[in-house]
Amino acid sequence: MISLPWGVLDKDVGIPMRDGASLRANVFRPEVSGKFPVIMTLGPYGKDVHLSQFMPEAWEALKRRHPEILKASSCRYLVFETPDPEMWAPEGYAVVKVDSRGAGKSPGRLDVNSPAEFRDFYDAIEWAAVQPWSNGKVGLLGISYYAAGQWMIAAERPPHLAAMLPWQGTYDFYRDRTRQGGILGSGFLKRWWNRSVLRNQYGNPDTPLTDIDTGERNTGPASLPPEQLAANREDYIGNLLARPLNGPWYEERSARLERIAIPALVVANWGGLGLHLRGTILGFLGIASRGKWLKVQSGSYFLTFLLPQSVALQMKFFDRYLKNMDNGWESEPKVAVAVRAADDTVRRVIDDVQWPLTETRWTRFYLDASNMALAAAAPGKSAGASYAAIGEGVTFSTAPLEREIEFAGPIKAKLLVSSSTEDMDLFATLRAFAPQGKEATFFSAVEPKAPVSQGWLRVSQRRLDTKRSTEYQPWHTHDEAQKLKPGEIVEVDVEIWPASLALPAGYRLALTLQGKDFERPGESGAQKGSGWFLHDDPRDRPPETFAGTHTVYSGGERASYLLLPEIAACPAA
Repeated sequence: MISLPWGVLDKDVGIPMRDGASLRANVFRPEVSGKFPVIMTLGPYGKDVHLSQFMPEAWEALKRRHPEILKASSCRYLVFETPDPEMWAPEGYAVVKVDSRGAGKSPGRLDVNSPAEFRDFYDAIEWAAVQPWSNGKVGLLGISYYAAGQWMIAAERPPHLAAMLPWQGTYDFYRDRTRQGGILGSGFLKRWWNRSVLRNQYGNPDTPLTDIDTGERNTGPASLPPEQLAANREDYIGNLLARPLNGPWYEERSARLERIAIPALVVANWGGLGLHLRGTILGFLGIASRGKWLKVQSGSYFLTFLLPQSVALQMKFFDRYLKNMDNGWESEPKVAVAVRAADDTVRRVIDDVQWPLTETRWTRFYLDASNMALAAAAPGKSAGASYAAIGEGVTFSTAPLEREIEFAGPIKAKLLVSSSTEDMDLFATLRAFAPQGKEATFFSAVEPKAPVSQGWLRVSQRRLDTKRSTEYQPWHTHDEAQKLKPGEIVEVDVEIWPASLALPAGYRLALTLQGKDFERPGESGAQKGSGWFLHDDPRDRPPETFAGTHTVYSGGERASYLLLPEIAACPAA
């Protein structure tokens, strides 16, 4: 046991699994005796690796943008995507952080995002619930990986799991975690697999990651050769490449939301394009919990998670459901949505009882390929605009807005398209421009200049589930490939991920369509508009199929349009 100024740490505690394996965990507890509710995480990033080492850019951004976090805590045990135990133990919580099997200090086969990992998490929850320092109630709290897994665990219904708080983490393994619109998200996946997972594989002798307390390497005492490390893990990227279509392998890694009935506070963030935003909101909608709340924020979800006011919100929720405190939590608005301003501030927060928002007016902006316009009225004459798939694409723009416009919610593009090849990938980017022509951009988790929103679709996977689809929320099955005939015109619904924005009069909205990832020409560095969330693996996108010529049609019987969730503009102050 390690004594800390604000509690105690039981380090590298062994947690027995049903198959005889043992996972290693850190248990942070109050310094006083008693039984405490448990906040729990399980994942592969290293329970003992400080944020400053695991993700230096996030640590530097935290120090630069939010010094109030450093004033609230020493941040000594601040680990990527998980709660700071220094904020929780003094308030009467035990914080348990577990290295998943095959990662960090936990030996075994590395199989992330798998049913095997979910079984381990189930066992860890039930172990924590019966420890002498536990009151028998366990809650889940974490970001991204440590949020996305919560849906799966909650659907398995461990008896002592009492509440969940996924902070920006999708439930959908196919549509969000790995294949946006059916297109492999290879840029992020390769970076994540190599940098975030393999560096911390148990037995990796070459890891640069070290233990916060000891300074020793974080991957356990074993030193395994490369061939043994490879044999001790699933081929994650290979598994994805071998499965371009949705099916049982993906489905068993996506939660059955209807099985989730525990209280849930779900926090999404507009700054999560390309990975979590969409599936976080749809996870909230799909769970059966009677007590569920949704908050949609702006900015970087890595940083907002740690803000003192965010920790206070998290604690109020868990105080209610893990400590049974009558603290008025139920009076929190069921849905609270931040509306962004064009300067990347928050214009206002709308409290509501539903998603999409009650006051939503579904507004169409029609594409006109004859003059590259977006307009309220559909053009009478048919036209087409062609572009090289791997070029800069085509951009349709409104005239300067005659009035202020606000929108918040799901977005869709209904498009009539064709390709010179048997398939095409559509990359749709929603953008906004000031009267002088400067683009409005937004600071996000991995991109300092994110556009308003983005959407993706592999056109051969355009088939819709008619029972699950709505006018504003298409649901693609992704379970079959309907190849194109060169020049064949097809109708597609492109899901553009939810967004919010308040645009003053004089601004313009624009929709850019491409056959490759959106990146601004001339930007330096790796982050050019889509961050690391690129779709550029030639094994998934062979040039002979996806580097043809695309055409988008408009007017007459070929009405292509952008559907926006407009809301009543906030009165000027």
